[in-house]
Amino acid sequence: MTEKKAKLSRRNFLLTAGVAGAAGVASIAAKSSLQPADTSSKDKRATRGYQASEHINNYYRTTKV
Repeated sequence: MTEKKAKLSRRNFLLTAGVAGAAGVASIAAKSSLQPADTSSKDKRATRGYQASEHINNYYRTTKV
């Protein structure tokens, strides 16, 4: 009788590693989506959006070709 031995080829190994990696990412994503978002306004900085200050304008001026 001939016994079949399970041969782990490179293709099967890479397929298994890819599936395991995707499962790990999915579990991390699911875990992070279950946690409530931190909505405390104390921790957030009050921003007014992008503002070009004098040193930024100077940088833009020096990068002109």
